[in-house]
Amino acid sequence: MGEPGFERVTFSSSAGPLVARAAGPREGEAVLLLHGFPEFWYAWRKQIPALVDAGYRVIALDQRGYNESAKPERQRDYALAELAADCVAVADGLQREKIHLVGHDWGGIVAWDVAVRHPERLGKMVILNAPHPAVARKYLTTSLRQVLRSWYIFFFQLPGLPEKLFTADHFAAGIRSLTMTSKPGAFTAEDLEQYRAAWAQPGAPRAMINWYRALARYSTRTDLVEHQVQVPTRILWGVGDGFLLREQAKDSLRLCTDGDLVEFPDATHWLHHEQPERVNAALLEHLQKR
Repeated sequence: MGEPGFERVTFSSSAGPLVARAAGPREGEAVLLLHGFPEFWYAWRKQIPALVDAGYRVIALDQRGYNESAKPERQRDYALAELAADCVAVADGLQREKIHLVGHDWGGIVAWDVAVRHPERLGKMVILNAPHPAVARKYLTTSLRQVLRSWYIFFFQLPGLPEKLFTADHFAAGIRSLTMTSKPGAFTAEDLEQYRAAWAQPGAPRAMINWYRALARYSTRTDLVEHQVQVPTRILWGVGDGFLLREQAKDSLRLCTDGDLVEFPDATHWLHHEQPERVNAALLEHLQKR
């Protein structure tokens, strides 16, 4: 599951080794890319070349529990504080005082948390279709519309059954989670084979779903408070997101002291797959702003 010009690199963390793909000049400013569920580093294949061409050192991480990275057994090992600590571990491994952070979906939730816990380690941040954790909690407890869209979060709390459904029939449910919620052609047949191979890694389905279980069981008050985010932040939001209400983007923006929102009216939750050139331009505009 490699790509020409991408280097396989490993970082140490409390969970064990974290595997990533790296590209770009070693002396360039570092950009850490965080995928969401149910993806892996490959989700950023359309962003990495543009960032490299702009002179950045790009690290596309398999987050803990995914693809080739460590898959700890305990649910508590997927708590937000642990996931945020992984990003700091990558920055330390790169010997960088600051990195830029880009996150989509669950990767965006982690990025928000890093910005709260470790703002001194971040330069700039870009969030793709992921609400601030406190905003996510508010909508899950006050909005029936969002609860209905998030039904799978509650289903994932069951022991064992979600893994069986996800893996059945050569990961048919996982494939549907991508293809039925995105624009036609966003995921090619080759892409879907790459995802099947990542999901087939030993222990991956359970570990991936444990992110949701840890959120329900091991969130702390710190995780869910409406902390102001001081890191310069740009939110990119596909308006046609079938999982998340559009209002969450604006509510998350209100928690940024230095932020802006760029909406993509014709994109879904998977905007970086569907409109890569527009996403790349918005990414670079923010990262290069002085």
